[in-house]
Amino acid sequence: MADDQKIQSLGGGSLLIAWQLKGKRVLIVGGGEVASQRIKSILHTDALIIVVAPSKGLHPQAKKFIELRKDRITYVDHTVQTVEDLELDGIHMVLTALDEHSLSHEIVSVCRSIRIPVNAADIPDLCDFHFNAQMRDGPLQIAFSTNGNGPRMAALVRNRVQNALSGHEGEAITKVGILRNKLKGRAPGVGGKVGKERMQWMTGVCNAWEMEDLAKLDETMMDNLLDEGWEKGRYIPAAKDLGIKQKKNLGWAVPQHVAVHTTAAFVLGVITATVLLTFRPRH
Repeated sequence: MADDQKIQSLGGGSLLIAWQLKGKRVLIVGGGEVASQRIKSILHTDALIIVVAPSKGLHPQAKKFIELRKDRITYVDHTVQTVEDLELDGIHMVLTALDEHSLSHEIVSVCRSIRIPVNAADIPDLCDFHFNAQMRDGPLQIAFSTNGNGPRMAALVRNRVQNALSGHEGEAITKVGILRNKLKGRAPGVGGKVGKERMQWMTGVCNAWEMEDLAKLDETMMDNLLDEGWEKGRYIPAAKDLGIKQKKNLGWAVPQHVAVHTTAAFVLGVITATVLLTFRPRH
């Protein structure tokens, strides 16, 4: 019955996805502070960016991005007055960061008519998608969303999560990706028995090794891991057996009940603050 109730209560959220934009053309209209944030976010995706904004009033950060990333950013020094000022042919995504909401409305309307996904800064109802609070560490990306209930709370939760991580996660994921590709070279094929064995072995390595140890892997260690582990019975060697120095145990740790209580208190605080932000009286 509990599961039935959960299914019936589904809704009210948004779909968090990783949008692949490599090689796609993204148009950013505006050159202020918000536009500079959009440029930075899109640069991570390897997209081709077109920025349309007047040079007068161009945010310093946006100007720096334009100057340093001419390989990926095309800058058009122009004040957009109507949607006819924009070249939308071949554009895959449009982001507006304008003070004039009426112009954003016009741009969104045209984008919708020609099926271009669009985001209008500070006008949530016009957006096909939203930008979340994010944390990045190399290939690791985590998005935090409150579905508009408390954007600041999303940033606070992100900071808590980031502070709780070791700092080795991004490097460890990078090394695991290299190891995985090396394994595919030794045991090629898609699906089937070999694919299942590869997945089980890689899962075993990730479960058995500490994050810090995975981050220390170099090419020689990876080859030894494959020689001694994969090639000899599909077993998982210990990190120390491959010459990885183990971190010394300092002999103390936070008691589990304290950690649980601290986490519970934090979650309760997030919920309370979000409710207050959502239902605060209007003046």
